[in-house]
Amino acid sequence: STSSQASVADPFPHVAKSYILQMNGQTLWAHEPDKRLPPASLTKIMTALIVLEKSSPDDVVTISRDAATETGSRIGLKYGDKIQVGELVAAMLITSANDACRALAEHTGGSKKMFTDMMNSRAKEMGLRDTHFTNACGHDSKGLYSTASDLLIIAEAALKNRIFRELITIVKDEISTVDRKRTFLLENKNELIGRYPWATGVKTGYTSKAGKCLIALAENNGTRVLLVLLNAPNRWWDAVSILDKAFATRQDQSVVKPPAILDRLD
Repeated sequence: STSSQASVADPFPHVAKSYILQMNGQTLWAHEPDKRLPPASLTKIMTALIVLEKSSPDDVVTISRDAATETGSRIGLKYGDKIQVGELVAAMLITSANDACRALAEHTGGSKKMFTDMMNSRAKEMGLRDTHFTNACGHDSKGLYSTASDLLIIAEAALKNRIFRELITIVKDEISTVDRKRTFLLENKNELIGRYPWATGVKTGYTSKAGKCLIALAENNGTRVLLVLLNAPNRWWDAVSILDKAFATRQDQSVVKPPAILDRLD
């Protein structure tokens, strides 16, 4: 019957407004993957991709007033701080810092507006018809939207970059201004890193409009699973269920996955 086919096609219809799961490049399950939704801080994956292509990690950025007063998640950069691009990218990806994100957009694009234009032309180059950016950091606004399918493509493009791949696996890190006078502790907001045995990235997002969002990468024994969840109220538990079920579909059942340590998750 069609209903049983639908349940096979999507074993997790209620976990998120939209999701897509790919295993080794093939879509295994999806729910409304082309629905336009606010991506929150998942936006920063495109920001990182462009910054890492256009700017050297050793470039020194002087923090502007706009960057220092950027709202939302932040590390506390001050006007006039001098800090390297690589350190700012770490802050943006590991702890989703908006002050770092804004500084990177200004440095790489010349202005917030010019950087947003770069993001949109890159999305067009990638053939993404359902993605439009209005800012580099993912602040809710009317014209900011993407889809699970498009975000998966953006994530795959970013994952080709070595620096990006390395940063998203870090549980804790410390960065500092060029003069070493101010240091900032970074703690990864991706709760799967260090807790789900095979998790190797990617990024979280949350705004009141977007809800809880997550792109999760997990790899084991030649199997690579990439999951995008948009507006998923129980994103950690559901991500673990979906990833576990995906790995369990493999022919090779000889690998036993250690349990995820989820006692501290919201």
